[in-house]
Amino acid sequence: MPRFFAAAAVSASFVCLAASAQTSPPLTPAETAAGWKYLFDGSNTDAWRGYKQPAFPSQGWAIDGGALKVGKGGGDIITKQQYEDFELSLEFKCAPKANSGIIYRVAEKHDATWQTGPEFQVLDDANYGAKPDDAHACGALYDLDRPPADKPMKPAGEWNSARIRIKDGLLQHYLNGVKVVECRMDGPDWKAKIAASKFKEYEGFGLQPKGHIALQEHGDEVWFRNIRIRDLKAPMPNEMTLFNGKDFDGWNYFLENNGKMTDVWSVDNGVIVCKGKPTGYLRTKQRFISYVLKLEWRFSPVTRQAGNSGVLLRLQAPDKVWPKSIEAQLQSGSAGDFWCIDEYKMKGDPARTNGRNTKHLHANERPIGEWNEYEIIVNDTNVTLNVNGDTLNTATECVVLPGFIGLQSEGAEIHFRNLRLSPIK
Repeated sequence: MPRFFAAAAVSASFVCLAASAQTSPPLTPAETAAGWKYLFDGSNTDAWRGYKQPAFPSQGWAIDGGALKVGKGGGDIITKQQYEDFELSLEFKCAPKANSGIIYRVAEKHDATWQTGPEFQVLDDANYGAKPDDAHACGALYDLDRPPADKPMKPAGEWNSARIRIKDGLLQHYLNGVKVVECRMDGPDWKAKIAASKFKEYEGFGLQPKGHIALQEHGDEVWFRNIRIRDLKAPMPNEMTLFNGKDFDGWNYFLENNGKMTDVWSVDNGVIVCKGKPTGYLRTKQRFISYVLKLEWRFSPVTRQAGNSGVLLRLQAPDKVWPKSIEAQLQSGSAGDFWCIDEYKMKGDPARTNGRNTKHLHANERPIGEWNEYEIIVNDTNVTLNVNGDTLNTATECVVLPGFIGLQSEGAEIHFRNLRLSPIK
């Protein structure tokens, strides 16, 4: 919950920052390939400084058992680096009745971080007396958007996880793995939210295109740990562009009945356009084994007709309909499903598997005609499907074979863009 901070505030219980070895789990090769980095790994505060200060606060903040603990005094801290589109992941623990916040896209133009940056509220709801779905409760977009009443919340003294994701104007808050806020940060609805809030008094609030990330000091004891971030505007490490936006250099195709590539596939202003007929696929010339693959897709924004397609992973020769592979489904309403094609060895969740198909956990697609993002992590024997920021499926015991990546033509017009791959080493 925002408040002003007195520059001369002194903590009676000041604890000096203590040096310690990293206590956060090391990033896995897959996490590194996806672009994750630590902002705080339990060992130092090098990524942070005080708000409007050149250095880290000399009071109020301490490294405590691998966590970053805040008490009374010291003020807010901010990242030295600024971020536009990003995904932030961390854990937090509150003392009874404690209050704090994670604030983002902060500009150092007013007296406090919360006067420019929106806030993921951190609060011990139960002891504070806040209703779970209050606009000031834990996980809320403070004073702007409410979390659901059935959100998963752990009590004071226990660790909760928080995740904040901003991509192309869409803001998402996650609490303990469940999405609790989703709204756009552009357009008239966002400005209306601000105009109806306490933040209308502060010029530029919520309108910064990029800014610092802040952790709030509110005079209460709160712990933060395993603070990680990935910059969604930056390329992934060792990123390869699979589609150059101009032509199909690096790609082959297969179509039924000896169909011609130009009958189905074309490029329009940096977008791959697939007419959907005849049936077949476009595939890379290069084989890959373990990687993070990102791409965007939409069905026709003109007809807005639902359709079917898929991304074929570890695709094996010979070319045919359909080749041995793992399919990441793109059928409308089923994005995030797995299909095992031609007896490709893999294992899905038994509770959601019926024959060759493993259903996704829940729907997370945009309206037909709008762009969606797939992040597919093919990591040794495991494959994970993330749709628009949510993990919707995981397969295990997948046979490890070098294979092509394919895009299906399966009856409906579908578009693809921004195909990128980061190898997992």
